[in-house]
Parts: sequence; C-alpha cells; structure tokens
Amino acid sequence: MKGDFTSFMEAALAEARKAGAEGEVPVGAVVVHEGRIVGRGRNRTRAGSDPTAHAEIEAIRAAARALGRERLEGCDLYVTLEPCAMCAGALAHARIRRLYYGAADPKSGGVAHGARVFSHPQCHHVPEVYDGIAEAQAAALLRDFFAARRGGGEEG
Repeated sequence: MKGDFTSFMEAALAEARKAGAEGEVPVGAVVVHEGRIVGRGRNRTRAGSDPTAHAEIEAIRAAARALGRERLEGCDLYVTLEPCAMCAGALAHARIRRLYYGAADPKSGGVAHGARVFSHPQCHHVPEVYDGIAEAQAAALLRDFFAARRGGGEEG
C-alpha cells in the first residue's frame, strides 16, 4: 500500500511545483476516491486575492464539484504540508476519510501542531491521519522556495 501513497503524493507534489512556479507557496493537494484523483488543488492565494485558496480547499472544492456532493465520505486527501487550522476544519466538514501529508508545519500547522483541530470535542469528524509521506521532497520544495524569496532574510 505504500506504493499508493507515493503515487498520489507525487500528484500532490506536482501541484506544489506548479504553485511554486506561479509564485505561490508550493503546497499541492489531491483528493482520491475509489483509486482515482477527483480533485486537484494548489495554493492560489495570491493569484486569486483569496486568503482561503489553500491547496486543500481548492482540491476539496474540485472533488465536491466532480462528485456532485458536499460530503466527501470515502475520499482521501494527500497534501504536501500539514494542513493549517482552517484546512483541517474544512477536511472535517467535508468528511474526508483519510489525510496523508508530507512535511510537518510547526509554525502554522493545525493537525499535529498549533490548534490540533481534530483533537477537540467540537470536531465531529476526525479523519485517519498519516504524516511524513514524501516528507523530504515536500520540505525541500518549501525550503528552496523561501530561500530564493528571502535571499537569507525573513520567511513568508
């Protein structure tokens, strides 16, 4: 089954690379249903002047449109970076079955760090969470992006 993780995470990494090439923070996501990708997303906050246009939100929106329903039961989401609190909340509302993510985000994460959205009793749906999938590749994309932008200065 590890091969499945790698193949779908590679699709998320491809979306992250596209985001980076567009000047966005390189985060990518895909939603998988019954072994096929039904939604793709990448960070588009700058392009759309939309602070909610994170990769996970874009992928969830695409999957919901493709499947014609707002609840994505039976769907898995692969994302290159630990979701923030906003995205973790969206995953719970969408009823994502499993979350696979690459790099941890100690600064802005909302799953294993920070808000830890899924650990709150107010969170009515908790996906299975698997971290560290293609972590080195995902972390390298982010590290290289921010190094190029700051030239040794501040991040973000």
